[in-house]
Amino acid sequence: MRLFETSTTMPKTIKLTKGLNIRLKGAAEKNLKVLSPRMFAIKPTDFIGVFPRLLVKEGDLVKAGSPVFIDKYRDNITFTSPVSGTIAEIKRGDKRLLLEIRIEADENNTYVDFGAAEPKSLSKEIIIEKLMASGLWSLIRQRPYAVIANPLQTPKAIYISAFDTAPLAPDFDFMVKGQGEAFQTGINALAKLTDGKIHLNIGENTKAPEFLNSTNTEITTFKGPHPIGNVGIQIHHIDPINKGETVWFAGVQDVITIGNLFLKGVYDASIIIALAGSEVNQPQYYKTFRCAEIAPMIKNNIKPGNPRYISGNVLTGTKIRHDSFTSFYDNIVSVIPEGDYHEFLGWALPGIGKYSFSRTFFSWLTPNKEYTLDTNLHGGERAFVMTGQYEKVLPMDIYPMQLVKAIMTEDIDLMENLGIYEVEPEDLALCEFIDTSKTEIQTIVRKGLEVMRKEMS
Repeated sequence: MRLFETSTTMPKTIKLTKGLNIRLKGAAEKNLKVLSPRMFAIKPTDFIGVFPRLLVKEGDLVKAGSPVFIDKYRDNITFTSPVSGTIAEIKRGDKRLLLEIRIEADENNTYVDFGAAEPKSLSKEIIIEKLMASGLWSLIRQRPYAVIANPLQTPKAIYISAFDTAPLAPDFDFMVKGQGEAFQTGINALAKLTDGKIHLNIGENTKAPEFLNSTNTEITTFKGPHPIGNVGIQIHHIDPINKGETVWFAGVQDVITIGNLFLKGVYDASIIIALAGSEVNQPQYYKTFRCAEIAPMIKNNIKPGNPRYISGNVLTGTKIRHDSFTSFYDNIVSVIPEGDYHEFLGWALPGIGKYSFSRTFFSWLTPNKEYTLDTNLHGGERAFVMTGQYEKVLPMDIYPMQLVKAIMTEDIDLMENLGIYEVEPEDLALCEFIDTSKTEIQTIVRKGLEVMRKEMS
């Protein structure tokens, strides 16, 4: 069964019909405020499969680009400080698990000089060496497994998704404005790392000339509902991943950061973050730095009550505290109500103002309405039953229910046959959202990927 259509015009257009757009109140307005946060935290837990070995101790002075820790089993993978300052605290959890390396920034940001250079004139080896030394290699991830790319491999292609369709998603056209030179330079650097193509995937409403006029790329336009903005969905419909194959991917702002490394010769960790959600008084964009504290963004800007702070989008993000920090790969902080209440006989009410995918409530009569959704599960975990609903929101030629069951039983051969190499937890986030069994599908998929990664290593 074919789930998509491809146009014969150039650039290529792929149209998907399966999926679900969740319209939430509180999308970020296109206003940009510049912040100068004082505290930052690099969280090793942001990097899947990395076992950190510290290179610093509390009280050490660092520059932007100074090594902070390395991967114990791949010591050529370095993680560096986004700003200059002092190592304020090294926070550990159970069994001395390294949770955060907190850095207090100084007033004048100073940088390690890695040397500016034109990527087109450099060899693949020199580009890799520069990315590794600066700590920016961690911006490049691979499929399968969604882990940091292996620099000893050559991917069959590299993908960049230039749009996002998740609830409250930031506008990449707005984020990339005025950064075309850095974005193109980043593309030129990435192009040296593969013998295949650089796939730049745009949405049907993409207007930014920084994307449309980019060179050294193959541009594909995607039309359809979420999760069409997920890079995994795009890879599936352009050139699916087979066993033994590897592709790499990077985000738009990751590419800009890589570009600035070659333009300026430094690790410029500046990034634009969207603050969005129904509990935000003034949802907007903030220019800050990677791994920065969120306190300056939310100060006097959150409605009274008990909000849930999420680094990332509401479907796939990580719950954080009000005094916490953004995760390394995230470009949005979402704030929604906490679902800490019990609704007596809620299932028996007409639910005019409630969101429903399965038409349980009459809200399906107003498809364009924006909702204020909280984290309440509206019930507990139940038997995992076949409903046929997953296939309606996953635009991939796989059987999601059967794949999840194969993962739960750790049937490696069946997992391979059902497409485990093509998915990442975010690709099945909508399945989890609509699941009547309240099953933590994303957690199951991540465990399955880790089983396969260990089996294949």
